[in-house]
Amino acid sequence: MVSAVFHSPLDAAAPAAQNAMTNVASSALSTSARGQKHSKSAATTAGAATPAAPARRDWAALSRSFWMAVLPPLCGLGLLVGLWAVVSTTTGGSIPTPLETWKQALDVFSNPFYSNGPNDQGVGWNVLMSLERVAIGFGMAALVGIPAGFVIGRFNFLSRMFNPLISLLRPVSPLAWLPIGLLVFKGANPAAIWTIFICSIWPMIINTAVGVQRVPQDYMNVARVLNLSEWKIATKILFPAVLPYMLTGVRLAVGTAWLVIVAAEMLTGGVGIGFWVWDEWNNLNVKNIIIAIFVIGIVGLVLEFALIKLATAFTFEEVKA
Repeated sequence: MVSAVFHSPLDAAAPAAQNAMTNVASSALSTSARGQKHSKSAATTAGAATPAAPARRDWAALSRSFWMAVLPPLCGLGLLVGLWAVVSTTTGGSIPTPLETWKQALDVFSNPFYSNGPNDQGVGWNVLMSLERVAIGFGMAALVGIPAGFVIGRFNFLSRMFNPLISLLRPVSPLAWLPIGLLVFKGANPAAIWTIFICSIWPMIINTAVGVQRVPQDYMNVARVLNLSEWKIATKILFPAVLPYMLTGVRLAVGTAWLVIVAAEMLTGGVGIGFWVWDEWNNLNVKNIIIAIFVIGIVGLVLEFALIKLATAFTFEEVKA
């Protein structure tokens, strides 16, 4: 006997649907795998290309900072030269033009260390002699002024004692001290050094004393509890705390000394940048006077920059001019 089995259309369609779902899932998996591979390769390509954009941004920032550092000073110098040219034109040539002064400067600096006698020496010897006077007078002022500032700032009695004297003598013009130096030392060179000394000592005394007075009282209380000697208080507590004030006084004193030496040498004569300016005026050589003005400014700028770097190195903070 033959038995027959009948299937409904739904039963027949089920395996087909199952096979279709399997095929769709396989296709989706393969497509997903290919997509992941494609995304990985794209990410790899993008990752390889990403450093180019920051590099371009860094270069643009560096270029912008460079031009911001260089362009303003160049504009300032250009403005100075332009005004100089206008003044030279309006004065009918009594003030030499920038080009004429430049040609004269090339001739002056071609041999800055010639010597044809005591009153005819190159600009290099004159600058060195002025720096020597400044160094001697400033060094003596530092040896006296810094310890005096420590003592005046440390003891209230001495502070009240010397404050009126400092307030009385500090505003006196440095050149007013020059005749006293000539009278006492009987020589032009010692008198110029004396003038540098007397005008350089006040900024160092005042700034050092103010620094000592601004040391926190807690530091001094700890020193009193530990029964420290005055030497240890000065070296271990006061000196590190007062160093920024002291260096500020030194910077101000050097600037003042370099200003004063030019005027002092004009009056005392001899070799020096101030005497060189006065001698060129007697010779009516205005070009060399302008060159001397630039030399004085450049030397003062170098001294200021060196002391700013020194103060920054020892005070661990930014010191701006």
